[in-house]
Amino acid sequence: MACTIRLSSAPSFLAPPPNYPLRRVTTLRFRTVRKRPFASEKPLSVSASASTSSKGLEVLVFDCDGVILESEHLHRQAYNDAFAHFNVRCASSSQPLNWGSDFYDVLQNRIGGGKPKMRWYFGEHGWPSSTIFDKPPEADEDRAKLIDTLQDWKTERYKEIIKSGTVEPRPGVLRLMDEAKAAGKKLAVCSAATKSSVILCLENLIGTERFQSLDCFLAGDDVKEKKPDPSIYLTASKRLGTSPRDCLVVEDSVIGLQAATKAGMPCVITYTSSTADQDFKDAIAIYPDLSNVRLKDLELLLQKVVPAS
Repeated sequence: MACTIRLSSAPSFLAPPPNYPLRRVTTLRFRTVRKRPFASEKPLSVSASASTSSKGLEVLVFDCDGVILESEHLHRQAYNDAFAHFNVRCASSSQPLNWGSDFYDVLQNRIGGGKPKMRWYFGEHGWPSSTIFDKPPEADEDRAKLIDTLQDWKTERYKEIIKSGTVEPRPGVLRLMDEAKAAGKKLAVCSAATKSSVILCLENLIGTERFQSLDCFLAGDDVKEKKPDPSIYLTASKRLGTSPRDCLVVEDSVIGLQAATKAGMPCVITYTSSTADQDFKDAIAIYPDLSNVRLKDLELLLQKVVPAS
């Protein structure tokens, strides 16, 4: 099976929204992935502590945002709605903060989790005034309250968007999940998003029956460190009693790929329009979506890159 990666120019740094005065700018660079037809023959890069043998594919692990649904534009809308609702204004700007699509594409692919995103942004560009705090908060406690309030409101707004009935799962996801279950494989979902947000997405997009049949479900609330830290995948492996080598992760971004490979798990990428230019050199396969990917294809991939016991 062959798949083609669509490439386009990507910004090399996080540019602030228009008319936004900067105190300083931190450059966040990433390499652009080279055109290649398919990545299944590449050697697997995993942590040195991983087992050197495998029983084969036992667990299929899905990320949620970007894999089960293409959601980043929905998250961006929810953040901007939160900034407008609380009149979040940075420095001398007279308008509420608004994250543009190009800016957010890079931000969400470099920093996992909503609260870390906002904390990084305000740390770099100045803490804002708002209806929560008339003046930019200086105490750590007040800054934490600002972040928590914005994130909670944003999460509720995101839920409203998901409940609208206009959002559908990405191609091939439901079929692949059903194939795995029918074949006796375990299914897991590991997402860096808040638990309430992920539960809502799964119940609305894969259905209550599939959600309740998951063998493991972990969200950002369940671990101390967000992706690219491997904690969420290591926790899933431990709960399932399965070697990381026998788990296959489906991710859409380099952050998720790094989390999986650091956990010692092979990973395939199903990229989105906002992640297509990233360097997925450690993925064992790269697909534009899962519409033509079957469980047997993934099992064969795993056999090629992980020695059998």
